[in-house]
This record gives sequence, structure tokens and C-alpha cells, in this order.
Amino acid sequence: MGKLDNKIALITGGGSGIGRATSLLFANEGASVAVVDWKEEDARKVAGEITQAGGKAIALKADVSKAADAERMVADTVKHFGRLDIIYNNAGIGFARPLHQMSEEEWDRVVDVDLKGVFLGCKYAIPELLKTRGVILSTASVAGIEGIRRMGHYCAAKAGVILLTKSMAMDYSEQGIRVNCICPGVITTPLSETGYDKLTPEKRERARKGAASMHLLQRTGQPEEIARTALFLCSDDASFITGQAVVVDGGWTAGHRMGGQH
Repeated sequence: MGKLDNKIALITGGGSGIGRATSLLFANEGASVAVVDWKEEDARKVAGEITQAGGKAIALKADVSKAADAERMVADTVKHFGRLDIIYNNAGIGFARPLHQMSEEEWDRVVDVDLKGVFLGCKYAIPELLKTRGVILSTASVAGIEGIRRMGHYCAAKAGVILLTKSMAMDYSEQGIRVNCICPGVITTPLSETGYDKLTPEKRERARKGAASMHLLQRTGQPEEIARTALFLCSDDASFITGQAVVVDGGWTAGHRMGGQH
């Protein structure tokens, strides 16, 4: 018996990183998965991995910041599988930039994908989830809890996800929908690795060590560690949990560290 037997899950950003790990884990636990990504080839690869392992999956292309795409990804999932039990709003982007050097277009793109994308996913999924007393999960961040240098746009968007989560939990609890989000620390994914692209090998290694040192466990996280948290929150094991921002950060937000001490 899997923890998600016979459940239908839609996972955005499912083509890589946390989304890929979660898609594979959910399928292994019995769910049929709609793997959604703006890179259709990546979504197809993950869906292919699931079907080759004997699971059920479809690949869908969508830009979650666009209403028409969000509406279509939900409709196509329901059309193919018959209903929707879980939406995991995981798609996200981010990059470092001082605020005064950031263009309006750069600000809008991050907020549109990371926050508006959650709104649109929920807007079109909720009518289906009301039928199944389903689950909403989103990926927020420790950047939504405390400030991070040169990440004002990302911090603002992820803080928005946390409060949107709490508000939706209040709005839909009586209809049986649970709503939570996960706040990861730094996770080793293709997205996080792009932050090192322009560095020399020496500086890249120093930056990676610096990121690891921000966590009490002295390492960055792995996508599978977030996927296991997502599985818990979307399963009946978490039946009494809603409106929560669950922090999975290796101790990043445990408290202020004095210089030179861990």
C-alpha cells in the first residue's frame, strides 16, 4: 500500500529539482501524476521515468504565471485522470540582484512565477479540489521568513506564499481542503546551481561552502528531502495539519549565530 494510492496529483516545476523528486516519489507511493513544467522536454522525461517504472503520468507544458496555461493544466489533468486530489505549486525562479539595479521586468517575472503562479494554480484547482476534499501544497522558502541579501523580489514573493497559504487554509477548511507550504533552505537543484554559473571554479567552490555553512547541519539539502516532506503533508499522515509553513532548512532559521561560532 502506498501513501497516495489512487490519488491524482498535479505538480508544477515537475521537470527538475524538487518537482522531479516529488513527482517520482508520489508516483512510487501510488499517485497518478501530472508533471507540469515550462520546459516540456523535461516534463516528458520525468513522466517517462514514471511510466517506465510502472506508474501513471502525463507531461504538460505550462507557464504558471499565465492564467490560460494554469487553467489548461488543471483541465487537462482532470480530463485525463478524471479528477484532482492534490496540487503542488512548486514552480519557482530566482536570482540575486540589488534592488536599485533590478528592472521592473525582472521584479515582475519573479513575483509572477513565484507568487502569482501559486494564486493561479489554486484559483483553477480549488473547484476540483472541493469535489475531492483535496490538498494544496506550495513551495515557499526560508527567504519568506527572514531577509536574504540581494533577494528582495524573491523574499517578497515567498513571504506572500506563506501568508496566502494561511489565508486559504482559513477560507477552505470547512470544505475539507488542507493548505500548507514548505520552506526549504538551500537545496541542490539545477536552479540553485545557476547561481554559480558566472564564477570561477575557485569562487564557485567557496560559494558552495558558504551556502552550506549557513545551515547548522553544515550542508545544503537534497531534492528528495523536500519530496519526503511533501509526501507527508499531502498524505493522510498529515490529516490534522493545515495553514502551516513547514520549515525544512537544516537549521538555517534556528537563530542568530555569533561570528565564528556554529
